[in-house]
Amino acid sequence: MKKKSTFKTFVSEIPKNLFAGFVVSLIALPLGLGLALASGAPPISGLIAAIVGGIVVSLLGGSNVTITGPGNGLVVVILAAITTLGNGDMQQGFLYTLAAIVISGILLIILGFLKMGSLGDFFPSSAIQGMLAAIGIGILAKQIHVMLGNTDANGSIIDLLLQVPEGIINLLNTNNASMFYAGLVGIVSLLIMIFYSKIRNRYFQLIPAPMWIVVLSVGLYYYFDIFSTTEYPIDQSLLINLPDDILSNFAFPDFGKIYEMTFLNAVIGITLISSIESLLSIKAVDKLDPLKRRSNVNKDIRALGLATVISGFLGGLNVVTVIARSSVNVNNNGSNKSANFFHALFLVAFILLFATELRKIPLPALAAILVYTGYKLASPENIKKVFKVGKEQLIIFLITLLTTIATSLITGILVGILATFIIHIIINKNAKLFFKNILKPNVLMFKEDGKYYVSVKNFSSFLNYTKLKSKLNQIPETEEAIIDFSMCDFVDHSVMENMNNYAQTFTRKGGHFEVIGLDDSKSISSHPFALRKILPKKANSFVKVLTKRQKSIEKISKEMHWKYDAFSAQEVEELPTFGYFKTREINKISNVLSNEDCSIFDVQFSEGELIAKQVIKATMLHIHPKNEIPDFTLDQEGIFEYILHFAGYKDIDIDAHPDFSRRFYLSGKNEEKIRTFFTDELILFFESNKQYHIEASKNGLLIIGNERFASVKEMKALAYFGIALQKII
Repeated sequence: MKKKSTFKTFVSEIPKNLFAGFVVSLIALPLGLGLALASGAPPISGLIAAIVGGIVVSLLGGSNVTITGPGNGLVVVILAAITTLGNGDMQQGFLYTLAAIVISGILLIILGFLKMGSLGDFFPSSAIQGMLAAIGIGILAKQIHVMLGNTDANGSIIDLLLQVPEGIINLLNTNNASMFYAGLVGIVSLLIMIFYSKIRNRYFQLIPAPMWIVVLSVGLYYYFDIFSTTEYPIDQSLLINLPDDILSNFAFPDFGKIYEMTFLNAVIGITLISSIESLLSIKAVDKLDPLKRRSNVNKDIRALGLATVISGFLGGLNVVTVIARSSVNVNNNGSNKSANFFHALFLVAFILLFATELRKIPLPALAAILVYTGYKLASPENIKKVFKVGKEQLIIFLITLLTTIATSLITGILVGILATFIIHIIINKNAKLFFKNILKPNVLMFKEDGKYYVSVKNFSSFLNYTKLKSKLNQIPETEEAIIDFSMCDFVDHSVMENMNNYAQTFTRKGGHFEVIGLDDSKSISSHPFALRKILPKKANSFVKVLTKRQKSIEKISKEMHWKYDAFSAQEVEELPTFGYFKTREINKISNVLSNEDCSIFDVQFSEGELIAKQVIKATMLHIHPKNEIPDFTLDQEGIFEYILHFAGYKDIDIDAHPDFSRRFYLSGKNEEKIRTFFTDELILFFESNKQYHIEASKNGLLIIGNERFASVKEMKALAYFGIALQKII
C-alpha cells in the first residue's frame, strides 16, 4: 500500500483548517478582550497572547488540534498579581506582572525539558474540580458587577458576591441613563449566551454566541450614530479602550520587584495554574481528536513557555491551551496545527482592520460572556457529578473550593491535595499503607500470549499514578492490555477515571483495554469512577457494586444461558480433592459462571506459611464429566516437566501422535486407562486449542490458565473451551 504524503495531506486540508481557524477567531476575539479586562489588564493584552500563542505553538508545539491563548483559570491570579504588585497602581502593577509572566514562561520551558508534563497527574480529580469551580466563582463575582454597568465594585470574592443583590437594585433604581443602558446590554448579552444553544436555525448557528454579542453591540452603536436622533446612551468609559496606534503602544515588563516575595508568589501562582490548565486541556482535547492522536505534552509545554515569554515581552498575558476554543476547532473540522495558526492571523486582521469597531463594544457585553463562563465552571451540575462519584469526593471538592475562595489558588490546591490524602488514610484506617509503599515500585508489566499484562500492587492513587501511567503509555493503543488490581488494597477516584479514559482511547483505535481484579473490592457509590477498597465484610459504609468486568460476565451469562453469581459465598467442594490444592488453602470463591456441566470461577488461595505465605488469585474451570475418567495431569511441556522426568515421574507419550507428545507433559498412575481415554479426537482437540494446565480425577476436570484473574475475553474463551471438551469426553 502506497504511503500517503504527509505534506500533500497537510496542503489538501488547508481549506477546512482555514475555515476552522476563522470560526475560532470569532470566539477568541471577544474572549481575549474580555479575559484581559477581567484580569485588570489592557484589552489588547489578551489578543496579543492569542496571536503569539497561535503562531508559536502551531510551529513548535506537540499537539494537533489545540487552540492557545489567554485562559479562564488565570484571570483571578493575574488580577491578584496586578493589584498586589502595583500597590493600587494598576498600570505599574501590570508591568510588574508582565515580568512575572516572562519568568513563568521560562519556568514552563524548563519543566518541559525536564519532562514534567506528568505533574498534571499528581493533582486529585476532585481537588482540580474544586479549584476550577473557585476560579469560576471568582470570575462571576467580579464580572457580574461589570455586566450590570458598575466598574467600580471591589473587594474579596465573598464581598463581591454579597454585593450582587445591591447591584441589581441599584441598576433598577438608577437615574444614570448610561449605567442603565450598559446594564441592559449586559443582561441581553447574558441571555444570548444562555439561549443560543436552544435556537436550532442552522444559519443563526453559523456565528458563535460571543460573536453575535459583538455584532449586535457594534450594530447598536451604529444605529444611534446613523439612524437615531438620540445620542448613543452608553458612556465612553464603559466601552473598550484600545490605543489609537496599536503597533506602537506595546507595554514592556518591569523586573524591578524580581527579588521580592510578592513577586515570587505571583510567579508560582501563574506557573501553577497555567501548567494545570494546559495539561488538563491537552488531555481533554486529545480525546476529541477524530484521528485519536496523542499529543507530545512536554513539547507542548516548552512551546507554551516560549510563547508566554514572547507574549510577556510584548505586553500580552500568559499563553495556555484552552479547551472551549479547541473543541470549537474540532467541531469545525480543524485537523492539524494550521487551524491554530490561521486563528492567530485572523485576529491580527481584526485588530488592524477593525480596531475602530472594537472600540464600540461595551464592557458589560464582554462581562456577560465571562459571567456565563464562570457559571459553567462552577455549575451545580458539576457539584452533582462529583457527589455521584462519592460523598468523600464532594468533601474534597468543597474543601478545595472554599479554601481557594478564602485564600489563594496555590493554598487551595495544596489544601485539596492534603485533604485528599487525609481522607484516603481515614478510609483505609492505615497510614502505613501509603508511607511504607509510596516509594516502592508497584507496577509490573510483561507480554503474555500476545497481550500486555500490567499488575499493580499495594495501592494506586494520585500519589503514585505516574508509575502506572508510564507503563501504560508504552502499550500501543491497537493492542490488547489487561490491567490487574487484584494485588491492590486501594484504588482512588483519579486512577479509576484515568483507567476509563484509557479504555475509551484503546477502543477507538481498535485495541482492547480491560481492568480486572476489582471484583472483591467495595465501593462507596455505584459510580464507575468511585474509589475501590478491599475491606472486611463488616464495613457497611461500602456497598457491593458490580464492576465493569462483572457486568460483562453477567452479559456473557445471558448470551450463553448460564447462571452467574458475582458475590457467591459457596465453596466448590471438589476443589480440595485435586492435587493442585493439596498444599494450598482456598480462601474465597467468587464470580461463579456455571451451567449443568461446567463452572468457571475466581478463586483466592494461599500457599506457604508465615513470612513465606503468598496469596494467589486465579480464574479456573471445573468440568463435571458424565462418564468416568482416569486420573491424569496434562500440562505444557517445559523445563519444570523435564525436572519431574529426571526425578522419576514418567511422561506418557502417545506413539501415534509425536507432536502431541513433544508439546505436552502427560502423567498419571493408570497408564493403560489414560492411553485409552486419549482418543484421536481428544488429542486433536488439545493440539488445536490454547494450552492449559489440566488435572483429572473422579471429581472431574480442573482447568487452570495463568495464576491470575482472567479477562472477560479469556473467561469467554475458557467457557467455550469447557463446552467443547465436555462434548468430547
